Amino acid sequence: MKRNLGLMLALTGFGMAVFAATTDEEPAWQEALVEAPASFSTERLQTFKVSQGSSLVYGIDPETLSLGPDWVVRYVLVARSASGALNVFYDGIRCQTAEVKTYARWDNNRAAWRTTENAEWKALSYSGATRPAMVLALEGLCNGKSANGDTRKMLATLKSDQPYLQR
Repeated sequence: MKRNLGLMLALTGFGMAVFAATTDEEPAWQEALVEAPASFSTERLQTFKVSQGSSLVYGIDPETLSLGPDWVVRYVLVARSASGALNVFYDGIRCQTAEVKTYARWDNNRAAWRTTENAEWKALSYSGATRPAMVLALEGLCNGKSANGDTRKMLATLKSDQPYLQR
């Protein structure tokens, strides 16, 4: 009788659900659909140093910092030159895989976001274009392979007196 019950459960959806619940496989990660923020400010930036001697000042707009249901930390990143020129990006960091993605770039001429077509995830690195995201991840957005709590905790950690470059 027990053998028949097991066979019947295995042939039904219930049996498959029980089997699936007991396996170690995780469901495939799915990225949430996102849109760039309707607005951002360059006046309230939470600044951070990307490298010693850089002429660029980097910062994120704290009001745009979010943690999505897909566990991606998203924010508006601003890079300002000494002359005042701005480069503005809407980025996301996936702490679990140590990757960053640029969803959109601000077009000053049109005063609108320009969506990045076919944007791909790129590995965080200490050099190159992903360095600002790497510094942000290390300074407070990530805690290892996880997001560093809610956005308030992330911002508080970024404001702490132990910047990445002095660790």
